[in-house]
Amino acid sequence: MSGAPKSGGGLALRDVTLTHERRPAVHHLSGAFAPGSLTAVVGPNGAGKTTLLRALAGLHRVSEGRVERPEGRIALLPQMTSLDRSFPIACLEVVMLGDWARTGPFRAVPPASRVRAEAAMEAVGLGGFGRRPVGSLSAGQFQRLLFARLLVQDAPVILLDEPFNAVDARTAADLLRLVRGWHGEGRTVVAVLHDLDLVRAEFPDCLLLAREPIAWGPTAEALSAANRLRARMMAESWDAEADPCARAA
Repeated sequence: MSGAPKSGGGLALRDVTLTHERRPAVHHLSGAFAPGSLTAVVGPNGAGKTTLLRALAGLHRVSEGRVERPEGRIALLPQMTSLDRSFPIACLEVVMLGDWARTGPFRAVPPASRVRAEAAMEAVGLGGFGRRPVGSLSAGQFQRLLFARLLVQDAPVILLDEPFNAVDARTAADLLRLVRGWHGEGRTVVAVLHDLDLVRAEFPDCLLLAREPIAWGPTAEALSAANRLRARMMAESWDAEADPCARAA
């Protein structure tokens, strides 16, 4: 959380196919998230959006093709519903986990790490919450906490999976300001979103995905009526019982 410009590296996909149990979740996707770009990934449920984000972060194996990542850290905000909030851990400890790359797993936490974490909690409106257990937070407070951890990570590439889902309007507005700030600092930000009005208003670039790429480019063009119709028609034709891909390992 340096406050200095943090130029984001780009991410490129070269004919990438991603699978679940050999059944393709994303087919033959090629393109690039330019350094410093702000891109929304949209599409029907089951379109492969979360799988794509995990592959960009290096957490999902690429079945075909390759993902080209920049040197340096990539920060991923997973979907809030996928996280276990019952683990007995204090809020400040969660935020300090963002400093893992600096501190390592077996070193004592340096005072500077605590200072960065406390500053990040202040920045997201959670000043004074450090000792509170994570399980006591509301959905909006918990999402603010995860954004504080992202601030501490200070990564040039930030991946967000439904960052404004299940939070109140004030929290969404506050978190959106942070996203704008990251973009203004030159970081590369990729966000999976469902609110197309928000995408049109705030995200200059858009990838419309329906397991296969429908459109990728300026948001107004990517979200044309023709492209959205094509994505919906493709989603309606998906067969959950289709045979596994013969080429996917």
